[in-house]
Amino acid sequence: MTSLVRHVTVDSADPYSLATFWAQILGGSLSEEDKPGDPEALVVTEGAGLLFVQVPDTKTTKNRVHLDIQPQDRTRDEEVDRLLTLGATLHADHRRPDGTGWVTLADIEGNEFCVERSAAERAES
Repeated sequence: MTSLVRHVTVDSADPYSLATFWAQILGGSLSEEDKPGDPEALVVTEGAGLLFVQVPDTKTTKNRVHLDIQPQDRTRDEEVDRLLTLGATLHADHRRPDGTGWVTLADIEGNEFCVERSAAERAES
């Protein structure tokens, strides 16, 4: 017998706000049970859900685990621009002159995540 990942759980100061941010990134939706001020909020996606849980301490160091995002209907650079507009911040730019590489962003609570090239961009190289 095997297991599967049901949720990836992220500590947060404001679960509902952070879940709303990630729902926009992933094209997911918040659980109908979640409301602003709740101690947890779930983003439902096609894959594993993201569960944001309120904790009293703030993020102080680099994430031990992070998400890699691959855009499905736009280029990596278009996705980076979209996510910056949603409130992400640039953490590190690893794009190379030949078009390869990735961009590390931080979400609205400072959690790092990477934006990779789309499958179409990978097929072109």
